[in-house]
Amino acid sequence: MKIGFIGLGNMGGHMARNLAAAGHEVTGFDPVAPCPEGVATAPDAPAAAQSAEVVITMLPDGAILSRVAEEVIPAMEKGALLLDCSTVDVASARAVAEKARAAGLLAVDAPVSGGTGGADAGTLTFMAGGSDEGFAIARPLFDIMGQKAVHCGESGAGQAAKICNNMILGITMIGTCEAFALADKLGLDRQKMFDVVSTSSGSSWSMNTYCPAPGVGPVSPADNDYQPGFAAELMLKDLRLSQQAAELADADTPLGQAATALYQRFVEDEDGRGRDFSAMLPRFEERGRDS
Repeated sequence: MKIGFIGLGNMGGHMARNLAAAGHEVTGFDPVAPCPEGVATAPDAPAAAQSAEVVITMLPDGAILSRVAEEVIPAMEKGALLLDCSTVDVASARAVAEKARAAGLLAVDAPVSGGTGGADAGTLTFMAGGSDEGFAIARPLFDIMGQKAVHCGESGAGQAAKICNNMILGITMIGTCEAFALADKLGLDRQKMFDVVSTSSGSSWSMNTYCPAPGVGPVSPADNDYQPGFAAELMLKDLRLSQQAAELADADTPLGQAATALYQRFVEDEDGRGRDFSAMLPRFEERGRDS
């Protein structure tokens, strides 16, 4: 399959490389990042999209996605698929999909979960929104780049699923870090804490798979001085998207609001920027009840 790939940063570069390694003809464009091995370099985004059967975008936000879509949609052939794997607001995802359909294209929004490690290993989870026809075309590519793809509904549903998932993740990571900090101050051994909680009613992905305590549980960014697998500023971005969506939907999300405020403080006022989102644990360790 001939694929155009736009956005070759920490996630997109790995994804494009895996598609090329699987035998697809991939042409990429990024204004900063180089093309990975096996991916041909295009001079601009429209050139990457020309004659491609599928154009994949992996971009930082909805404004950039909208701008890139304005450039690439006219360059794409009718019947081709615009597959956006960025995490953006639901409104932007739906607007881009509508523009693509109006131009005679198929459109699927399919944000991912799994971080840079999952992108490198090809074990991402895709949450897709769009038509059955578009999802069927994308499915073989999902199977290369990831381990699971769920068709969540019409356009925007993939973004809705991602936003809800990461709101849960942000909330549970904060709770896990708070609990470890409390356990420390109560004199409870961290390994014992993990052994109990990971097999009890407090278990979660944040505890069992991505434990924020160094040397406890499976290897995680906590074991590498909190170098990011998923940066705190990206968690803040996703939490802000969740609250933007909640406001538009008139949904009451008090824990989502609290998590957003904590990550905003951590990233913007403390030392969270550039650290993994699980670095909330040393933050809580250093703080007292009223600090």
